[in-house]
Amino acid sequence: MDHQTLQLIGLGCFIALILIEVVFSLKYDREVYEWKDFTASTSVGVGSGVLAIFTKAMTIAFFFAVYYFFNPEIDGVRTNIFGWQAFGWAWYIWIICQILDDFSYYWFHRANHEIRFFWAAHIVHHSSDHFNFGTGWRNGWVTLFYKPLFYMWLPMIGFHPIMVVTCMVIESFWQFQLHTQFMPRLGWLEKFLNGHKHHQVHHSSNLEYLDKNHGGYLNLFDRVFGTFRDLDESNTTHFGVLHPPESYHPYEILVHEYRDIWRDVKSTKNWWHKFMYTFGPPGWSPDGSRKTVRQIQKEMREGIYKAQAQMPKEVFEKTAEVVG
Repeated sequence: MDHQTLQLIGLGCFIALILIEVVFSLKYDREVYEWKDFTASTSVGVGSGVLAIFTKAMTIAFFFAVYYFFNPEIDGVRTNIFGWQAFGWAWYIWIICQILDDFSYYWFHRANHEIRFFWAAHIVHHSSDHFNFGTGWRNGWVTLFYKPLFYMWLPMIGFHPIMVVTCMVIESFWQFQLHTQFMPRLGWLEKFLNGHKHHQVHHSSNLEYLDKNHGGYLNLFDRVFGTFRDLDESNTTHFGVLHPPESYHPYEILVHEYRDIWRDVKSTKNWWHKFMYTFGPPGWSPDGSRKTVRQIQKEMREGIYKAQAQMPKEVFEKTAEVVG
């Protein structure tokens, strides 16, 4: 089955899931969808899907070029330039590739949140203040061009390009279906799987939840690298970003953060400041007039601990738990 067929099957599944979610929303009187927002998400998503047809072909060609260069054929056997035989198609190779794919996705996704130039592309996906399957296909267009760079090391070390791209497609299917509030907890599976409640945390604009849960279908690497956070269902979760585009127009949704970067770059003659405004963390400023997520969360923690002496122990422990 080729990847175009897989994408068509995926599109059919996406539409079916959206229709089912709309029915649930109406049945349980939940304001999950706002139709201007959904129309904006659909417009951006359709554009991303059309563009992905071309970038997927470019990605496969790029991966094959990398694979052939680093794994030349020697005596009829593809052998990595570092000395080992390129990996085959055994079932355990698929599992290893899928786990390493999730490792790549983790760092790709985390970079999208911690490097402003990448965030300018990724903010498109987070800019809706609704969390639903419509948000799931609201993806930035520029992301499609640099995402393969985070995965190129897999064909480089010997995984076949088709295997790598297939694992990426499986990952994208899992990621899409996470965007719903109607799925219950997954029980013990949430010890290692990135579940729906975990992804609600990721899309939340609650300060304590910012930049958490970057994993694809595993939460393993979030736990290892300290970015995992579970959902506290006793508190209200707000979705979206701290600085939304304030528009439903697809063009504004796609470019507003790039425009803000350009405004900041032009505001200074200091080349280090220009660099940091572009490639530093979102919210960075040379004089501290704006705050990054880490600075905001650090100030929250410091404020909580300063207040410890002025509140009952049980109140402090509950507040500290919320802030993390």
